[in-house]
Amino acid sequence: MPTLNLFTNVPVDAVVASDILKDATKAVAKTIGKPESYVMVLINGGVPIAFSGTEEAAAYGELISIGGLGPAVNGKLSSIIAEILQTKLSIDSSRFYIKFYEAQV
Repeated sequence: MPTLNLFTNVPVDAVVASDILKDATKAVAKTIGKPESYVMVLINGGVPIAFSGTEEAAAYGELISIGGLGPAVNGKLSSIIAEILQTKLSIDSSRFYIKFYEAQV
């Protein structure tokens, strides 16, 4: 089951969270080639984060998956998630980092 954990220092209300969850779920499923019914996305807003020495809007993500990941996929998915965060939470892509884990069976 691919799982995307997102953490941000931006407060996230229920409506925005719902939009991010829907968009990110579709993006993960499509990009790594897994059914949407297998994808889990979590968003944690209002988390204290300092990035590049400031507490300006920032986010961190972790994606764990059994298969489907690799350099090309990771780069594409990183860009898509960064775009979602930019659109929904005004987080600049330079203030977002995502770590990819390929889980072993």
